[in-house]
Amino acid sequence: MPCWLRAGLCTEALEMAPFFAGAALALLDPLARCEAPVGELWRQRLALAAGAAVCALEGRGERESELRDAWAFRGVLDDPGPAGRQYAAWRLLGKTRALRGGDWPQRLPSMFDLVAEELASVLTGQGARLPGRVPPLPFAAGAAEELLNLGPKARGVALWLGDAHLARALGWARPVPLLATHLPRSAVRMRGEDWAMACAVAWGRGAVAAVDLRRDLEHRAAALRAVAPKLRGTGAKATIDWLLREDAIAVPRNDRALRRRMDRLTGFGVVRELTGRPAFRLYGL
Repeated sequence: MPCWLRAGLCTEALEMAPFFAGAALALLDPLARCEAPVGELWRQRLALAAGAAVCALEGRGERESELRDAWAFRGVLDDPGPAGRQYAAWRLLGKTRALRGGDWPQRLPSMFDLVAEELASVLTGQGARLPGRVPPLPFAAGAAEELLNLGPKARGVALWLGDAHLARALGWARPVPLLATHLPRSAVRMRGEDWAMACAVAWGRGAVAAVDLRRDLEHRAAALRAVAPKLRGTGAKATIDWLLREDAIAVPRNDRALRRRMDRLTGFGVVRELTGRPAFRLYGL
């Protein structure tokens, strides 16, 4: 990541924001297209940060740790609660092809605690939008602005759709959560050119942060693979694969083998205990 690009995204010269954002997204592009196993984990970490950012934007107290707990400890058929649904929405963004599939306009509002019938027609129309000759950043910012005009309750969906439309415009099969985490709270009240410029800055900074995170996760993944031959047991390979694609793993109380395996990997320094608690622990890369 060039130093001039990092410095440019920290300046107050908004007229240069699209240029710097485009450069950052160009560096992110091969990572967004790569289907390496750690890419799934990467998108989940970005989704976690985006979900926490939207909670803060809406004046809610859930942080990343609460979102992670709500998701990791949910029952198979249980409602994970508002925090878990928020995280689920952002995980869904990175799992699906941008705005493809017929049921997403009905599924998405409930994840943001909205009534589907109030947004279904708008979301269906959004799914049919194509970039045409509009550059990617203005196209995606305009799509998000359309949802912002529906009021504060639609802010989370608006930011979700901004990332989805950016991926569509850039030709990414799977979107990357970028906008929500780096958009200042005051920006959601902007409209027109001011909103587009704020989005450009946020996407640029988000792309830089995403590249840095991917580099860190690749190093951690390499370290994990290096110690994998030291593990014994029939479930060793499955555990390594699980850690490479999942943000956090909860160890069932009755699975002593998995607990010992996690403790050993933690001792090697290649896996972290994510909660700091003596019980109900979560492990991840």
